[in-house]
Amino acid sequence: MSLARSIILKSSALKPVESIVRKSFLFKPLVTRFIAGDTLEESIKESEAILKNGQRITLDYLGENTHSEAEALASCKIYADMLDRINQVDHVQNWQQNQVGKEPLNISIKLTQCGLDQGTEFAEANYRKVVEHAAQHHNFVRIDMESSAYTERTVDIVSRVFTEFPNTGTVLQSYLHRNDDDVDFMIEKGIRTRLVKGAYLEPATVAFPEKSKVDEQYVAQAKRLLKSGNYPAIATQDDKIIKELCNFVESNQIDKAGFEFQMLLGIRRDLQNSLVKDGYNVRIYVPYGDQWYPYFTRRLAERPANAFFIIKNLFKN
Repeated sequence: MSLARSIILKSSALKPVESIVRKSFLFKPLVTRFIAGDTLEESIKESEAILKNGQRITLDYLGENTHSEAEALASCKIYADMLDRINQVDHVQNWQQNQVGKEPLNISIKLTQCGLDQGTEFAEANYRKVVEHAAQHHNFVRIDMESSAYTERTVDIVSRVFTEFPNTGTVLQSYLHRNDDDVDFMIEKGIRTRLVKGAYLEPATVAFPEKSKVDEQYVAQAKRLLKSGNYPAIATQDDKIIKELCNFVESNQIDKAGFEFQMLLGIRRDLQNSLVKDGYNVRIYVPYGDQWYPYFTRRLAERPANAFFIIKNLFKN
């Protein structure tokens, strides 16, 4: 792990740092770049503009680790409201009539928002209801992967719900030592998988600390998913990796309609547009909500230029 990333992730956990970041005008341009807004309507407005540009959307209501069953149930009510609102978007209605390609606008949720800290059975029941609601709208729900403390339970829960509702999938993190086995498992089960490198602060006993090793793992696992996975989502903004994978797709005659690249809101718009122009499916991860701080700090840690910005300005007024 780079020094800058480690500093950002560790310092961002301090409450005084969070207070400064939330209140300082210095960070507002970065926050609005990565976050679509506080409300569902703001995120829908942002999404509609992106859809018109030829990309697809995954909408994410930000928040982690609910502290009570009531709070978890409230989050799940928001998920249902998201799916109902998405169903009113023109691009979605047109897709439902024509059924060409994958859903233009789906949602991504977290099991800790569904109440995983309150109990596995409770969270799974809540998640199942959300996926069932999505199925009524012919839509798809992806479970975000969180820190390694939740990986095993997430894989188990998603695989169980998938047997009843195939309109769901999850995320795998290539920096985890266990991820080769998880990739094989998802391929075997036919579960739609988004592959990411991983953004949480993990010990070396759990995750590879070296960027070069993580990149190596990512590329190898992405190629396996491209050849054998069920509509995999290759989530990266790395030019070098994308070029290598595009060459792999071409040399192996892999259908471009059989997978998608995924990228984050506000990052590499030029690359997003270029891939669409070249005939690739591209989906943009669009987060919203007032609980944006943990997500925002992970994005800062991933981008050295932004990391240096926050270090330089952290204690300025």
